[in-house]
Amino acid sequence: MKLYRYLTGPDDVAFCKRVSAALNRGWQLAGDPTLTFDPIKGRVICGQAIMKEVEGEWSDEVVLSDH
Repeated sequence: MKLYRYLTGPDDVAFCKRVSAALNRGWQLAGDPTLTFDPIKGRVICGQAIMKEVEGEWSDEVVLSDH
């Protein structure tokens, strides 16, 4: 099955660390990164979809943090 996650980070450093950690665990980038402006906090939020192919079928017991 394919698992999808969407990573965000409050700043470039945190975002890059989260994406790097996911890539090191076998996730792959899925699509283009995004930038969203948060008017309340007055900052840009980085985002990136990631994907990982894992064995098995989808069920409600699948926990993304296990992968």
